[in-house]
Amino acid sequence: MAVSLPSFALLSLLLACSTVSLLQCAAFPTPFHHHHHHPRFAKHNYGDALTKSILFFEGQRSGKLPSNQRITWRRESGLSDGAAMNVDLVGGYYDAGDNVKFGFPMAFTTTMLSWSVVEFGGLMKGELSNAKEAIRWATDYLLKATAHPDTIYVQVGEANKDHACWERPEDMDTPRSVFKVDKNSPGSDVAAETAAALAAASLVFRRSDPTYSKLLVRRAIRVFEFADKYRGTYSNPLKRIVCPFYCSFSGYQDELLWGAAWLHKATKNPTYLNYIQINGQTLGAGDYDNTFGWDNKHAGARILLSKEFLVQRVQSLHDYKGHADNFVCSLIPGAPFSSAQYTPGGLLFKMSDTNMQYVTSTSFLLLTYAKYLTKAHQIVDCGGTIITPKRLRTIAKIQVDYLLGDNPLKMSYMVGYGPRYPQRIHHRGSSLPSVAAHPAKIQCSAGFNYMKSESPNPNILVGAIVGGPDQHDRFPDERSDYEQSEPSTYINAPLVGALAFLAHSFGQL
Repeated sequence: MAVSLPSFALLSLLLACSTVSLLQCAAFPTPFHHHHHHPRFAKHNYGDALTKSILFFEGQRSGKLPSNQRITWRRESGLSDGAAMNVDLVGGYYDAGDNVKFGFPMAFTTTMLSWSVVEFGGLMKGELSNAKEAIRWATDYLLKATAHPDTIYVQVGEANKDHACWERPEDMDTPRSVFKVDKNSPGSDVAAETAAALAAASLVFRRSDPTYSKLLVRRAIRVFEFADKYRGTYSNPLKRIVCPFYCSFSGYQDELLWGAAWLHKATKNPTYLNYIQINGQTLGAGDYDNTFGWDNKHAGARILLSKEFLVQRVQSLHDYKGHADNFVCSLIPGAPFSSAQYTPGGLLFKMSDTNMQYVTSTSFLLLTYAKYLTKAHQIVDCGGTIITPKRLRTIAKIQVDYLLGDNPLKMSYMVGYGPRYPQRIHHRGSSLPSVAAHPAKIQCSAGFNYMKSESPNPNILVGAIVGGPDQHDRFPDERSDYEQSEPSTYINAPLVGALAFLAHSFGQL
């Protein structure tokens, strides 16, 4: 069990904390006092971390790589993906340390990268173009996956067969089977998430590439219609293929609300606002589920829709301010409705498998909500405990700082950032010799010699963020430990926005 931090006794201790000993004081000390414009001192180089968090996506690329590829130990792979069903599914991202292309987390990654740019892209300076490239690499693939009406190609590769080998993507010879959802085998969750990704990305390219933006939003409308009309969870017809890897445990209602919210934002068509007003409650708007990630989108939808009330003054969405507040209050130790758990070192701890994804997604939501609250001159009232936007920013900063090295092990959980970071990540391409270093093919089972080796990975996957420490702040740095040592695209995606905000706040961009 993770340590459940402060009750009221500890809250008074927290209020007495100095900003010098942030982590000794637990996860949530008093607000970090800084002038809004560029405080003098930051312990971390958030600008460097931002650059690296985006660079990571180039190491996850599938398909034919461009001439400006910056992670040069990778080569082209999966060049016949889709051939099993006579479709072109070349491109996209490998989600984590294996060579399968899972459409559900890829779409969520795309939505969160896009939201990062929508909210904080204006602060990214030179990294904005790199962030857009990372998004376009995904949306180009999602357009291919949705090319046929009422059909979405949701996976390339079979996880169990892929996991039986330890192979570089460039050497891959496991089956590249293709799986889809359609009218007869619906998948409202993966379809609505794909619609959300396309709609969110359309906002990213609205000014810089209006033609592409229109293509994305038109496709988003069509895909959402399919998601809503043919209802079902994709892990019913595809259970053998997608479970237990990316089973849709939360159902599809959260994605329908989330998808509608993004289409409302992207199109301003009253149809979507009307849809949200009519269906919001039945789709779980008011549920008390506070874990935001690739499976459950409710918390994200609540924060996104709260802006419509707070900033755009859409009175009919008044309840979403309360729903968003409930999410925030669940995170505040000592507040009446607090339910979150923290490690002794102060890290938000949701679950043992890839916990860092919840740290990055929660930090992003807190910074985004703080932005909306500030614009509206509002605060959060947690049963009498007043939480200011400044406090939310402090909470997010402490979580990001822990990830970057302010933790009991003094370990950065971002590869290539800081003096000490994971050396043996659970990642095939990083752990096997590169094609340049070892041109001959490394066979399926021969690769496990490298997987089992104690040596550091030969190829540095710069910017990769691993699953992170356990509930006691321990991290063994073992390649076989996929729960703690595997990176994934959806850990990085929301952190891009959070790092852009922090880098800007400290004058690092």
